Amino acid sequence: MANSNKNLVKRFLAEPGKRLKLDHHDPDDTAGISNKRQYEAILKRDIERMFELQTLLWASQEYALLVVLQGPDAAGKDGTIRHVMTGLNPEACRVTPFKVPTEEESRHDFLWRIHKAVPMRGEIGVFNRSHYEDVLVARVHKLVPKDVWSARYDQINEFEKMLVKNKVVVLKFFLNISKKEQEQRLEARLDDKSKIWKLSPTDFKEHQYWNQYREAYEDAITECSTDRAPWYVIPSNKKWFRNLAVAQILVETMVSLKMKYPKASFDVSDLRAAMHKK
Repeated sequence: MANSNKNLVKRFLAEPGKRLKLDHHDPDDTAGISNKRQYEAILKRDIERMFELQTLLWASQEYALLVVLQGPDAAGKDGTIRHVMTGLNPEACRVTPFKVPTEEESRHDFLWRIHKAVPMRGEIGVFNRSHYEDVLVARVHKLVPKDVWSARYDQINEFEKMLVKNKVVVLKFFLNISKKEQEQRLEARLDDKSKIWKLSPTDFKEHQYWNQYREAYEDAITECSTDRAPWYVIPSNKKWFRNLAVAQILVETMVSLKMKYPKASFDVSDLRAAMHKK
């Protein structure tokens, strides 16, 4: 597993400029990892490494990291946040969920509420849903005309380009589950007191639009996976592998930034000498 990080980065990247077909991405894929003990060891290592890299990110104040999580209902956005981000320092990590726009948000352009939540340098920001809802839900339910939502691909690309130019590293994860898996997870929540509060009749109604959402996701990822702000299609039928893949891609991306701790703002030798005089 020495080069597993880079292998997963390449394996699950939605290649920029290439048409995405979700049928070509197996939601049960585990990249050959089947041993639970092996998985637990790798995830533990990656979470510890993420904490080290987050500390470096916070200290250097050179970059911000924006993690976008999208996927069908019950795909595991909350679970990914809970299991992958568990070892991070909450002082420098912020999670923003995006629900139905408020009245105030609806009176602005669709990116207004998004930009307000972008992390500052030194921070990790996690979006539970995001600006992509405006080319997904808005499209499937015909909330705006086609000429409006289709123009948003270019607007999103320009927005993300601006973020990257301002040292915001953008990583986007589509949590890919099968239709059958979604059905099973939604039904399981009906019998789980700890999860039933998450449900609403709308969730089951949305399931009827599976094919329409599938097509909308394919178009959004195809149009907006770029070298500067890539999309990754993460197999998510196996929750444990979803967590592992996201963690490894985050680690590899942060390592690639080649961050360094800033030098001390004072003369260390003088301070050490002064302490010894006491």
